[in-house]
Amino acid sequence: MELRRIDRLPPYVFSIVNDMKAEARRRGEDIIDLGMGNPDLPTPQPIVDKLTQAAQNSRNHRYSASRGIAKLRLALSDWYDRRFDVEIDPEREALVSIGAKEGLAHLMWVLLRSGDTALVPEPSYPIHQFSCIFAGAEVNSVPLTHDTADFFADLTQAYERTWPRPRVVLVSFPHNPTGHCVDLDFFERLVHFARQNEVLVVHDFAYAEIVFDGYKPPSIFQVPGAKDVAVEFVSLSKSHSMSGWRLGFAAGNPEAIAGLQRLKSYLDYGVFQPIQIAAITALNDCDDVPPLVASVYGHRRDVLCDGLARIGWPVRKPRGTMFVWAPIPEPCRSLGSLEFSKLLLTEAKVAVSPGVGFGRSGDGFVRFALVENEARIRQAVRGIRKVMEAAPATASTDAKG
Repeated sequence: MELRRIDRLPPYVFSIVNDMKAEARRRGEDIIDLGMGNPDLPTPQPIVDKLTQAAQNSRNHRYSASRGIAKLRLALSDWYDRRFDVEIDPEREALVSIGAKEGLAHLMWVLLRSGDTALVPEPSYPIHQFSCIFAGAEVNSVPLTHDTADFFADLTQAYERTWPRPRVVLVSFPHNPTGHCVDLDFFERLVHFARQNEVLVVHDFAYAEIVFDGYKPPSIFQVPGAKDVAVEFVSLSKSHSMSGWRLGFAAGNPEAIAGLQRLKSYLDYGVFQPIQIAAITALNDCDDVPPLVASVYGHRRDVLCDGLARIGWPVRKPRGTMFVWAPIPEPCRSLGSLEFSKLLLTEAKVAVSPGVGFGRSGDGFVRFALVENEARIRQAVRGIRKVMEAAPATASTDAKG
């Protein structure tokens, strides 16, 4: 049988490392898993208690609403007001999704079709590119380095050389996988660009609360008029350690939100209602949780980056996300990210994500997820040190091969 749509998907390189990791664990090896960004911190107890209480009420066992219950959308609106001094109309400008990933992917179905184009940074979280591809559109990649000015210039040039003109610009800051962050002036320029060129900006704001060193990430809606040209996705997955609960939000442009709501009304009946009720507690009563969660990830970041620096692998400390984006050390760079990831797994017993999985431009990097405790991260650094010490021999063997 010939399968449709997925024929445009490349091999999922992450699965290669995942399969090797599973096989090693079956052999009894102790693998430190810094690959997938799967939070290890528990969901705060008040949220779990509210879920348990709501689940006992049989009225919550029925179908919910694909747009999300009204009190949860109101809680999102209040969160935007407290956090960013931004007004979101809970009736026209907010929607609950089954995780930000689902909402983002389905929004692309609403915005794009065959023959359309979108601009997406590279490297990027895979769904950012492939949500557009699933919708039948073409993707033009815009290189993302640590220089925001260069990225914005590259984005405008990519727009000018693309025909038909892109309908969507999809960005995400703080950025997965690179950890790159922006300030409000970047969004001011981006909103101005979108208004001039009649494009919609989709901002994946998944790491709005996971930031360090006093950095305060802006919402795109802090720019006046941004809701005319933008939709922003936020999530409780990382900020409240609720990744398995699958609950996210879309906010912004009323027309786009209405379109997504209309599509979802055909596809689902919304998130299980007790989860939504528990999420109200998360947004309304747990403002102290995200800073505590971010502090844990920040300490882990320091342990990893400082440890790598001591063994001769200097890595930039990100100001946001739960990831560290690390250039492959020079002696091993010729291996490429997939083979280097295999080397770390087999020799250091450390699983990381190969950068090529985030786009071809990521092949000189690997991504560490800060999802093990500090003692385990120190253990990982000790294992990596052995690989670093053997790196000249490894590179020599690779060159001969």
